[in-house]
Amino acid sequence: MVGMETIPPKPRMRVLVACEFSNTVRDAFLRRGHDAYSCDLERADYPNRNFERHIRGDVRPLLRERWDLVIAHPPCTHLAASGAVAHSVGSYQYNPNKHKLMLNGAALFIECLYANSDRICVENPIMLGKAKDLIGVGPTQTIQPWWFGHQYSKATCLWLTRLPPLVPTNIVNPICPWVSSGTDKIRIGKVDPKERSRTFQGIADAMAAQWG
Repeated sequence: MVGMETIPPKPRMRVLVACEFSNTVRDAFLRRGHDAYSCDLERADYPNRNFERHIRGDVRPLLRERWDLVIAHPPCTHLAASGAVAHSVGSYQYNPNKHKLMLNGAALFIECLYANSDRICVENPIMLGKAKDLIGVGPTQTIQPWWFGHQYSKATCLWLTRLPPLVPTNIVNPICPWVSSGTDKIRIGKVDPKERSRTFQGIADAMAAQWG
């Protein structure tokens, strides 16, 4: 139209979603036209029309390839503070086998943190003090599902490189924790680690909209 400036479309990005089997974050970027792939040791959730966009296997070789954006969800089992409660506080410090598992988890986390991309997000729950020391750098931001339209509390830390903090999109009142501590009066029964690890759709959509 005469007199109106044409706004060029955003360039298509090559996106890697590391350690994701649920298709949630990857598909959010695909819906916005990006060249997105997920990778995990687990088989991707099925059925999914984008099944060819999931690479099953070790993500570390892919982290060395060049990407426009990397969003990583490395396993938190031996890094999270919640795990320390489950296995008794201090057990990671004095049990050589558990300490080795923590070292391996921290090593993968660091590889994600320094992936071959200018723009990186690494996600994990609140960490054990010892795990924090191994990582060597604290999170940029801590978000909650209830910032993005889900009525649950679950503190999620983001380590961001050349990405702005996520802006809440739909603040609601939380009704209970997403993961029960066993003492909560209200529980939703999320005991399956795979179910607990899924990214909330509202958070995935915010990532794609704000970082894509």
